[in-house]
Amino acid sequence: MRSTIYISTLLILLVMNLSSQSIKVGDKAPDFKLPYATKDTIVFSGVSLSDLIGKRNIVLAFYPADWSGGCTTEMCTFRDNFSELSKLDAEVLGISGDYVFSHHEWAKHLNLQFKLLSDHKHEVAKLYNSYDENSGYNKRTIFVIDKTGRVAYINWRYDVRNPKHFEELQKALADLK
Repeated sequence: MRSTIYISTLLILLVMNLSSQSIKVGDKAPDFKLPYATKDTIVFSGVSLSDLIGKRNIVLAFYPADWSGGCTTEMCTFRDNFSELSKLDAEVLGISGDYVFSHHEWAKHLNLQFKLLSDHKHEVAKLYNSYDENSGYNKRTIFVIDKTGRVAYINWRYDVRNPKHFEELQKALADLK
């Protein structure tokens, strides 16, 4: 009986701890600094989230891997709607575990107009609860960080095949204007 109560208490504490670590809308966005690539360059010194706060709203688009079908669809959606997102005062940052060299070639191949950040050790993905331990890849999640540095929108299961998900992202950005 005593061991059952002890195990039950431990499980409750574990669940409470896990849920308390999850980022929520309204939370201050965890800061980070990562190297990145664009279609034109590789920047090993990186970019930090705190350097971007206050300038524009930021879309953090965690994705599994360069060159894969779903990720190509996702990034091409951002590319094809880049001017619309810019009008909504948004800066897109794609984040995966791929190296900057892969990002650079992929960005050139797809003619992407935004930064692809290299989180090779998945430290930032883990910070944002966007890493899948089982697969070893980032989950496909979207965060909008407003100009004050707060999380304004989260989609924990962004679906590239569902246009409503991109529309929800656009609406969240429009609501920040």
